[in-house]
Formats: sequence, C-alpha cells, structure tokens
Amino acid sequence: MGDNLGYTAEGAGAGNAGTKSRILIVEDDEPLARLLQGHLERAGYAVRAALTGKSALTLAAEHNTDLVILDVMLPDMSGYDICGELRRIYHPWILPVVMLTALNKPKDKLLGFNHGADAYLTKPVAISELLSTIQSMLLHAARH
Repeated sequence: MGDNLGYTAEGAGAGNAGTKSRILIVEDDEPLARLLQGHLERAGYAVRAALTGKSALTLAAEHNTDLVILDVMLPDMSGYDICGELRRIYHPWILPVVMLTALNKPKDKLLGFNHGADAYLTKPVAISELLSTIQSMLLHAARH
C-alpha cells in the first residue's frame, strides 16, 4: 500500500457553505490512522491520511487542507520538523496543527509548541477531546 490512506469527497458537512472541513492525518500506525479517519469522517470531515512526513508535506502542498493532525515519531522525519515546514508553507493562523503523540513529557510539549503546534494532545486520547480540539481550532482559524 502507498503512503496515502484515503480521502472522502467534499459535500455537506462540518465546514461552511456546505463543504466539509478538510483534515490531514499524519500517522505511521496505519490501524490508528484508519481508526481516526473513520471517527473524523463520521463527524462530517473530509479526511486524507499520510503514513510518512514526506507524503504529508506533498499532500498539504497539493491540496487545500484546513487542519493537520500530526504524530511526532514518524519513520522518515520528525513531526516537529514537519510542523516547522508547514509553518514555512502556510501562515500559522491559516493552517492549525494538532500534535497527537505518545510523547507526554513537558519538554516534548514545549518542543511541539516551539515548532508551531496549535494544540498538543497525548495518546491515548478520547475521541471527544480530539473532536472538541479540532472544532475549536477550525473555528479559531475561520475568524482569522
């Protein structure tokens, strides 16, 4: 299988004007990526998923993305580095980045925020907390 897991077409959903908000999941654990994708699609989002940092940067550059859910430990590059690169591609207030990682030490969170993360959640995370964070980040981005 390739680096990209899937995508749902736009339509009525979570976004404004009848379009779904587009979320990119960057997670190398394919079963977890699929699980997250399923929950987000059921919540009304259009979802793409990438298993590597390189494919994530390609997807983010080629497709309109409204929010990124980003793991830190990936096989080809650090999520911190990906976040920094996304910040160079996009203005910070345009593309919210939610780090979702097993790294739970204060220094890890600080690194995440220093590299441009808007939110930092640790695994395991309650889906309700993730969905609430996503909604908050999208609403904040829409105001700017």
